[in-house]
Amino acid sequence: MAYDDPKTIVSTEWLKAHLKDPDLRILDGSWHMPSEERNGAQEFIEGHLPTARFFDIDDISDHRSNLPHMAPPLEKFMSRVRLLGVGDGHQIVVYDSKGLFSAARVWWLFRLMGHINIAVLDGGLPKWVADGHPLETSAPIIRDRHMTVQRQPQMVQDVTQVAHAAKLQDYEIIDARAAARFRGDVEEPRKGLRAGHIPGSKNLPFTQVLNADHTLKSTAELVEVFRIAGINLNKPAITTCGSGITAAILSLALELIGKTDHALYDGSWTEWGQFPTLNVATGDV
Repeated sequence: MAYDDPKTIVSTEWLKAHLKDPDLRILDGSWHMPSEERNGAQEFIEGHLPTARFFDIDDISDHRSNLPHMAPPLEKFMSRVRLLGVGDGHQIVVYDSKGLFSAARVWWLFRLMGHINIAVLDGGLPKWVADGHPLETSAPIIRDRHMTVQRQPQMVQDVTQVAHAAKLQDYEIIDARAAARFRGDVEEPRKGLRAGHIPGSKNLPFTQVLNADHTLKSTAELVEVFRIAGINLNKPAITTCGSGITAAILSLALELIGKTDHALYDGSWTEWGQFPTLNVATGDV
């Protein structure tokens, strides 16, 4: 099946049909773990979707925090997206070079800032290429457009809120990391972090909501994946992961199945795992 919802996720066919719309803005939100030794900005220069601009997740973040790519202050977000020529009245489509990985984080960030006309490209750059669509290397002509920003606080949770939710068990805390990391069987890729998970959280590795071609599974399949993971969809949800990137994939999946009472733990395990005063669980739930 093909998703064609300009507020959540769209197919390559949809994007191809709307490519010349005057108010369409395409963003490349590719991001890679430091251990991968890949440079998203450089790869963008070497080839990107027509008219795309590069959205630097690490740059458009809160540099006052010692945590990676935390959501930026409103003023910084507004100024950076204005430099990209993105603003009020634009329909945004964001993709990444892995298929569906970091693009969901950009989708979540725009939603956090109150901009709902944004969709992830299902399957991203790999599917665009596989479907026979072109890439380009030229830079688009950028014209300033003001963006009105209104932060949606219900879409994000901090460590105090998550600790409270873990204690009361009034939220489903859903961890998108791989099962071995969730159980604490392997060391964390970031040095200095304890291994394990937030007590009471459930594990749903983000790969389980994706097909082999890195497109999202159907809504019926997504509901079943959440059920198998033991997640009570009647409870509000908090998504988490290593540093707030892949948690957004689960947030996108929740939105697609009609669940709107979800928030993302921005600090995720990079924050929780470094504080000895916070309890850590290991093994399976």
